[in-house]
Amino acid sequence: MLDFLRTFFDLHEILDVLPALLTEGLRNTLLIAALAIVFGVVAGVLLAMLLLSRRRLVRLPARIYVDVFRGLPAIVTVSLVGVGLPAAGLRPFGREPLGYAVLAIALISAAYSAEIFRSGIQAVPAGQLHAARSLGMPYLTAMRVVVVPQGVRNVLPALAGQFIIDVKESALVYLLGLGFGQRELYFIAQERQAATYNSSALVAAGLCYLLLTIPLTYAVNKLDKRMREGRRFTAVPAAVAPAPAKAAV
Repeated sequence: MLDFLRTFFDLHEILDVLPALLTEGLRNTLLIAALAIVFGVVAGVLLAMLLLSRRRLVRLPARIYVDVFRGLPAIVTVSLVGVGLPAAGLRPFGREPLGYAVLAIALISAAYSAEIFRSGIQAVPAGQLHAARSLGMPYLTAMRVVVVPQGVRNVLPALAGQFIIDVKESALVYLLGLGFGQRELYFIAQERQAATYNSSALVAAGLCYLLLTIPLTYAVNKLDKRMREGRRFTAVPAAVAPAPAKAAV
């Protein structure tokens, strides 16, 4: 039992690695996840619009992208992007591994976000689009002004959940060999564990991930509950409520 506690809960090891985890590691983990979700949201909306097109030639490339990046294990995508692209001579970020790390997680996030947005947009009643078109709006304008904003509101909890996934998947970028100052939580802990043969640093990193993901999980659940209750009990606005009938004179 004593060996178990020393291996996983060595207080000296935890306190020694904690400053690097809370400064460099936490900062870069949040940076990678935040940039990935921003790219994922923007690209996901565009991909969702393509997926909803009535033209097969328009839908097909988006469907292939979504199926490929959702079907590949995240660790394979990170390796292909972070190791494969530079080896092939494609170096949009030069020799900075952090850029490739963000790109890899962002490509995965975009594929999942596209499906999230597609389901949210399809949940909007078709009458909304028909009403906008009857007012003379072009299809793309009606989607951008009327349908997509409602679809985004439907999927806010799911998008928040995707951010939690991006936070956890950022641990895979340790494969790219991030430099000092660019290391995320797992990379720092894994380096410490390899140097000391003690897993307490990994436990400390796990606690940092839990400090991020558990509050976010409860926030997502609370947001989802509020939105469902809001949709269920929203009153009819006075501006569109039917006016009371006037008494006959």
